[in-house]
Amino acid sequence: MVGGFSAFEWLMLFQHELLLFAGVFFLIGAADEICMDFAWLWLRLTGRVKTILLPSNSSAALHDHGPIGALTGPAAIFIPAWQEAGVIGTTVAHLLSVWPQAGLRLYVGCYGNDPATAEAVIRAASGDSRLRLVLHDRGGPTTKADCLNRLYDALCADELRGGYRARMVVLHDAEDMVDGAALGLLDKAMDDAVLAQLPVLPVPQPQSAWIGSHYCEEFAEAHGKAMVVRGALGAGMPLAGVGCAIGREALGAMAGTKPDGAPFAADCLTEDYELGLRISAMGGKAKFLRYRHGDGQLVATRAYFPARLDQSVRQKTRWIHGIAFQGWDRLGWHGRPAEFWMQLRDRRGPLTALVLALAYALLIMSGIGWLISLAGYSSGLELTPEMRVILALNFGSFAWRVIWRFGFTASEYGWGEGIRAVLRIPVANVIAIMAGRRAVIAYVRSLSGQVPQWDKTHHDAHPVHMRGGNAPFPVRRARAA
Repeated sequence: MVGGFSAFEWLMLFQHELLLFAGVFFLIGAADEICMDFAWLWLRLTGRVKTILLPSNSSAALHDHGPIGALTGPAAIFIPAWQEAGVIGTTVAHLLSVWPQAGLRLYVGCYGNDPATAEAVIRAASGDSRLRLVLHDRGGPTTKADCLNRLYDALCADELRGGYRARMVVLHDAEDMVDGAALGLLDKAMDDAVLAQLPVLPVPQPQSAWIGSHYCEEFAEAHGKAMVVRGALGAGMPLAGVGCAIGREALGAMAGTKPDGAPFAADCLTEDYELGLRISAMGGKAKFLRYRHGDGQLVATRAYFPARLDQSVRQKTRWIHGIAFQGWDRLGWHGRPAEFWMQLRDRRGPLTALVLALAYALLIMSGIGWLISLAGYSSGLELTPEMRVILALNFGSFAWRVIWRFGFTASEYGWGEGIRAVLRIPVANVIAIMAGRRAVIAYVRSLSGQVPQWDKTHHDAHPVHMRGGNAPFPVRRARAA
């Protein structure tokens, strides 16, 4: 007995408090998501947002402003690469093939101590004069942003020598499969915007159906709903780092605000996220683009995401550290109520991981208590009426969340993947918990002045090789909604 309570009674008391804490914070998160759900429903019902259906020959079809395939001005494509010999060649060859525009210049950043990647780039280009291989003057890895700054310097030098000015800079990663219609759509978006983002669509991985494929539902919902609402509210547009375009003048203006004249924050783990928000804060208009081809496939950037647990945790650690912790430090809290709402959503990762961890601890404790009560040593936890209401609301919100997750995933990948998305919820939660813990530790270490490095994941598979690159997903029915 301690304090007049037995060990089991202390366990029940702690379980009750833990249940109350987790239940309340789950309801707060549920309220946030339901607000987002109803905002999206209202926008769809009122016709304020929609996915535009392109004609079947979308790569050369007429659009409101002219041919989608033609470029209004020069476009610079930036791809930073470190130890990507396994995929960069496929990316380069495919990109130059499906984007035949003469106004394109592809800048691939490599390092002198990574000759395999540079050789793969040269072989894949097959003498295409639109390729510019840029070797960093420092050994790798530095950071992704540092490599992007080197590419920016190369673009500035080319513009000075050639007497021209690029219209936009498009960011991509070494493992991306670009869409044939994407470049033209980004170019047209620059007519009245300085930032444009296309959806990212992870490719399902049969060999990693639980880890590598869990990104499918996350991006299907984030880029099918959350980013759409964000754009409609006029909130700052964070860039995904792939399939995004930045107006050349806006990028130059951003560089002009930095003491070193470099537009990308080399000491930031999520430089693309920060760049988008900073340009939006400077008054730059942003667009989130949703188009479908005539066969119903989404115009998006496709890629394989990490298939191993350790790699997935590393990647999400970088996202949480960069967006939640560095975003708080570097960008602060400001803007209209819509901006503040989005900042809260962006930075909820560590709290979400904590509440999820407590919820799983609560499940273990409940199991222990149930076994003890079955053995007849004591009765289980008695729920108050208020606690029953909290649990009922949480159960209802979870069922609501399951329906939405299934719906958005099935919309892009089919019913089978939609069902798997629901079954993967515990896996996604465990990854979030592990990444949240790692992000807290990494942030604490960074406070001592530790310089971040390019903590990238390894890639050895490319979606172009799936079904010959022609149909990375099952073809869905065409629809304009």
